[in-house]
Amino acid sequence: MRQANMGLIGVGTMGSALALNIAEQGHDVAVWNLDLAAVDGLIASAGNLAPRLVRCDTIEALVVAMPVPRAIILLVPAGDPVDLNIDALIPFLAAGDTIIDGGNSDFRDTIARTKRLEAAGLAYLGIGVSGGSDGARRGPSIMAGGTAATYASIAPVLETICAKYKDDPCVAHLGPDGAGHFVKTVHNGIEYADMQMIAEVYGLMRDGSGLAASEIAPVFRSWNRGALESYLIEVTAEVLAAKDPATGEEMVDMIVDQAGQKGTGRWTVIEAIRMGQTASIIEAAVGARVLSSQKVTREIAAHLLVPAGTDTMIPISEHDLQSALIVGRVLAYAQGFQILNAASDEFDWALDFARIAEIWRAGCIIRSAMLDDIAEAFRNELPQGHLVLSQHFIKVLTGNIAGLRRVVSAAALKGLPVPALAAALSWFDTIRQARGTTDLTQAQRDYFGAHSFRRIDADGSHHGPWHGASDV
Repeated sequence: MRQANMGLIGVGTMGSALALNIAEQGHDVAVWNLDLAAVDGLIASAGNLAPRLVRCDTIEALVVAMPVPRAIILLVPAGDPVDLNIDALIPFLAAGDTIIDGGNSDFRDTIARTKRLEAAGLAYLGIGVSGGSDGARRGPSIMAGGTAATYASIAPVLETICAKYKDDPCVAHLGPDGAGHFVKTVHNGIEYADMQMIAEVYGLMRDGSGLAASEIAPVFRSWNRGALESYLIEVTAEVLAAKDPATGEEMVDMIVDQAGQKGTGRWTVIEAIRMGQTASIIEAAVGARVLSSQKVTREIAAHLLVPAGTDTMIPISEHDLQSALIVGRVLAYAQGFQILNAASDEFDWALDFARIAEIWRAGCIIRSAMLDDIAEAFRNELPQGHLVLSQHFIKVLTGNIAGLRRVVSAAALKGLPVPALAAALSWFDTIRQARGTTDLTQAQRDYFGAHSFRRIDADGSHHGPWHGASDV
């Protein structure tokens, strides 16, 4: 059998695209899939790249098709399928071989798998691959976790197949075991938030101002030439301008308003809560997708829970809508990086936040012009390591926050939902309060649970007069 440079298991949409990408960069790839017809279909459609794809009938044949040390990429659904393929590979592998999980795996699973495989003398990399099928084919952003030595052995391939930003490869070794998959999880959480806020602004223009999708598209197209320049704004303009070939109607109007999710946004929120961090904007986006799935309930409630709000919409300028998205995006990034910071401390990963921002500048779904400024902010000294306290983003936020206030206010009065934008505004107003309202919360907790509290004028733990004593 012809020898291949590396192996790939799973030739679904992402796997097929990545296999062709690897082949195009001059590497022979041994490929196997549970359904071999998918392998045949890939090779048949590969054109002049077909000779670089080595069809394997079994996992054993795939292993035999490569010289040692071997590197095998798994692009299968997260969870049990990853473990099943690892179990099938292990009997045929030799010390020094590497398994690379390129799916959206839970980083805690990646940590456990790393320990298991290293104990068996094998190496393991968990890599987050962002950019969808087009990114996988043309160059994704890649977030790698594993030992530095294991990463170094596969880095030459990853650097050739990843996206490039001004010749800088959008791939990096971010830390050990689950670091890469965790960064990808938070990336996806930020993606959820950004998409939701864009959808909310679209909804205000559609339901508040009565604009058709084709009338909204040019607004997003113009925003993509300014501070909001990004892949998601570009995509939004394109899909809003598209017509349905079957009916001639606006394409977006023919789509059922129920969104799916694969779990990464939810994982971001869960891990943030576990680590005592706020992910309110991402949580609002996840919640919005959950509510979208409850369409029957929403259709019934639409007739029963009326009136929704004022008859007319308070006029909102395009500038205010743009400002709302700018602030929302900054704060979503800020929350995401705070979650990454907490995980870096907890798992001793020593994440390089500036480098993370840099490898997100091309190839990935949340790539945006703003990431250059984020990388620069992290390269400089940041008070409390918090993005919103950088001099650049202080100016951005203070210059645009009034627009977000007007947008959220108008939406609330009209009765139009903007959960992520409202969460962003609440988070902004909470973080800028030197004295908040949890003094009352602490008093309540002490009253019914004797949990005690700290005083502003004395050290130690204290109780209120409702317990008959002020000190513990």
